[in-house]
Amino acid sequence: MIIYKTEAEVALMKQSATLVSKTLTAVANVLQPGMTTLEIDKLCAEFVQDHKAIPSFYNYRGYPHHICASVNDVVVHGFPDNVPLKEGDIVSIDMGVILNGWHGDHAYTFILGEVSEEILRLVKVTKESLYKGIEKAIAGNRVGDISYAIQEHTERRNGYGVVRELVGHGLGRSLHEDPQVPNYGKRGDGKKMKENMVLAIEPMINMGTKDVYTESDGWTVKTRDGKPSVHFEHDVCVKRNKALILSDYSIIEAAEQANPHLNTSYYTAAVAAQ
Repeated sequence: MIIYKTEAEVALMKQSATLVSKTLTAVANVLQPGMTTLEIDKLCAEFVQDHKAIPSFYNYRGYPHHICASVNDVVVHGFPDNVPLKEGDIVSIDMGVILNGWHGDHAYTFILGEVSEEILRLVKVTKESLYKGIEKAIAGNRVGDISYAIQEHTERRNGYGVVRELVGHGLGRSLHEDPQVPNYGKRGDGKKMKENMVLAIEPMINMGTKDVYTESDGWTVKTRDGKPSVHFEHDVCVKRNKALILSDYSIIEAAEQANPHLNTSYYTAAVAAQ
């Protein structure tokens, strides 16, 4: 069942989403080679708790950490660990909070230092595809319109693998609500979107094959061919003419660009999508 929100509830959800963005900004301020993802996990947990909120991933269906930290060929649900990050790693941080009873949940991929042009393009195209999906999140369209826009930009235009097993979702008082939002599909398919449906739209895009597998821990999802994967996610409220993005990448990007250890060169036209 799809749960539509009131304007007051959307405003509360924006606060939750913005707290996730502020937490990811705190990560962007300090992220560098030599750090461990367990250190990032601790930073995020403390930041959220200091802001009187609850890290929503911790113990969710038994998940043992506060964030998902997915490095290189890990698609999603990577466990934070004590392995120092190194130059050339790409690190996706996915996390959620509960604030005033409402969930915020989104993700951002960071690049540590110098990487190949190929990886820069993958990050750029995946991030672009998120916004192409969001453009379709307007009342009267169908969920498949979002799915098609993401797949068109990543798979059809750029030859990347679009993960099938994992999808975006509705968001509200529960971390996962209806409807599911796949990153592949046909225009005109799926549920018709109405105003104040809140969605977590999250392309998970692989450089190589779309095929993935889950490790023995029951959580960590990796690419089948060992090539890197990128994950971006926004919280979005469906509106009549233009979707309202509840989360805020601008503060993350400002911190990212100010951190000399993080690579933002994909922002330039030099690595534009083909």
